[in-house]
Amino acid sequence: MEKKLNVPITDEDLTELNAGDVVYLTGNILTARDQAHKRLLEEGAPLDIHGAVLFHAGPIISKKDDGYEMVAIGPTTSMRMNPYQSDVLDRGPKIVIGKGGMDDTVREALKRNDAIYVVATGGCAALYVDAVEKIENVDWLDLGMPEAMWNLKVKNFGPLIVAMDSHGNSLYD
Repeated sequence: MEKKLNVPITDEDLTELNAGDVVYLTGNILTARDQAHKRLLEEGAPLDIHGAVLFHAGPIISKKDDGYEMVAIGPTTSMRMNPYQSDVLDRGPKIVIGKGGMDDTVREALKRNDAIYVVATGGCAALYVDAVEKIENVDWLDLGMPEAMWNLKVKNFGPLIVAMDSHGNSLYD
């Protein structure tokens, strides 16, 4: 099945999705890597993350006089976030985007929170950047550009494959 979803995500948006389905996202997504996950757990999120989409990505950003421009954005290896992801999911995000698998603690957190993990294809950073309409803002820039939390307005961001669904199924089994 192929499904187009609007962010923020609701539980109802995800109940029909199963591992192997394809999704496209429209709305705002947040980049978050290791240090952003760690800070989110230590200090709380800089904005409401209920129904949010977190993207394991270290975007390439160009600074301009009037703000920032997205040059490229692709997924980073998600297993690095395993130590944090379960606790982060308990705080409200509904979709996690990344590359590669995640462990069983994440699978249980996805099921417990009616959330999903989707994979973005590595090497498609130029394709994904075309779906970014605007950089809304950035938080935690002190962590460095790749580790900062970028709030991106996207349209038809994808294709993304459901790798772990909210029912406990995983393509990695």
